[in-house]
Amino acid sequence: MTYKINYKKAFEQRCFRLIIEAYQASLNEKTIQLNWNENDISSEIHKHIKENPLRIKWKVSSNVEAHIPKNISKVKGFADKFPRIDFRLTTFAKSNEYDYFFEAKNLKQNDSALKRRYINTGINNFTSKKYENGSLIGYLVEGKINETVEGINTLLKKDKRETEVLNHKQEKLLKSYYESNHSEIGILKHLIFDFTNISN
Repeated sequence: MTYKINYKKAFEQRCFRLIIEAYQASLNEKTIQLNWNENDISSEIHKHIKENPLRIKWKVSSNVEAHIPKNISKVKGFADKFPRIDFRLTTFAKSNEYDYFFEAKNLKQNDSALKRRYINTGINNFTSKKYENGSLIGYLVEGKINETVEGINTLLKKDKRETEVLNHKQEKLLKSYYESNHSEIGILKHLIFDFTNISN
């Protein structure tokens, strides 16, 4: 059992490294445009995950817009009802399969609707366990990180969820790393990928 827990933690760290390095590669390449939809950005990030030699070394497969199968009635159209998540990374160790998921949302400092969406279809999808075993990514395409995160926290406080605000934490791979605490699931991790200087 300890082996499984340790491997799961190590795999999560590998997933973090793959996605953060993909973000950094996308910054260097300067292909991403600030007016892109989040699926466009995810597709570009995924390209860099696939190209990373560490992915092959660690035997990690990845895909975007992955179905998360649930127990629902198998009638015509049932697969369309499955939740979809932006990134699924998976590996095998011994006879066990390990999955890790990332859900991504576009963010702008002065766009309350996007921040509200980050909460409603990001944070809430994890706290309701629609999504499990994963983290959230905010694609910042306008504004500053601190003010944007403060805006998300203001909305959470308005919803009387003061205990669930995003708190900045140290992460050696990414400066803009946050955690929030939720009674339903414990800690939820947030990676903010800042694309605002990509055109410079």
